Amino acid sequence: MLQVRNMTKRFGGLTAVNGVDLHVSKGEILSVIGPNGAGKTTFFNLLTGLIEPDEGEVMLDGVNITRLSPHIIALKGIGRTFQNIRIFSSMTVLENVLVACDSRSKTSYIDALLHTPSFYKEESEKKNKAIELLKYMNLDSKSQEMACNLSYGQQRRLEIARALALNPLVLLLDEPAAGMNPSEKIRLKEMVQQLRVDFGFAVVLIEHDMKMVMNISDRITVLDYGTKIAEGSPQEIQNHPRVIEAYLGHGHAGKSK
Repeated sequence: MLQVRNMTKRFGGLTAVNGVDLHVSKGEILSVIGPNGAGKTTFFNLLTGLIEPDEGEVMLDGVNITRLSPHIIALKGIGRTFQNIRIFSSMTVLENVLVACDSRSKTSYIDALLHTPSFYKEESEKKNKAIELLKYMNLDSKSQEMACNLSYGQQRRLEIARALALNPLVLLLDEPAAGMNPSEKIRLKEMVQQLRVDFGFAVVLIEHDMKMVMNISDRITVLDYGTKIAEGSPQEIQNHPRVIEAYLGHGHAGKSK
């Protein structure tokens, strides 16, 4: 579903992402992990067009989306959340999701201007879809509240609902468990696993909570200083010498068992 080849990004003399290859299949959950500063969020920003790569390409369902504008990449089928929550605080919960629904609007300018029957029909369909997504995320009772009034965990779920409104082929989640308490993390893990069953898309997850990563991932890719140093199943990654060294420092690799 998603294939990345030789993805490279330099900022002056710093190579933030260095020749990274990655692939994820439909229905698969792939976690991208690494120490702080490993280049994980930069990698997500390259995939979604927020920054342009110096080298490499991104293929989505066989289509080259490298260097397309972020809004075009979103429409092609990559939805994402952010490390720092980016909801529209001055809008209601429902309006936040409707913004994403509007991005796929097929109503013409004339229909919108004249408020034709087709305009009202599509507006009704978008509202129904937004409400269904809020129900799915257990936020329907909050639909008319201002988004800024939601709890931290609810805001995280709202971001995911907004991403789902794009009908993504691949969902990128950037540290979704950050700031959550243990019970919220358990619900998040269950929700992500259910998402891939109900919607069938691929999930690529950046996360620092290793317990969640090991419990939720089909495969794990490890970055260190922008370079992919390991990839494999959770069991393989737990005992990989280079991964242990990247997290704990030189000298610990021989003690992995």
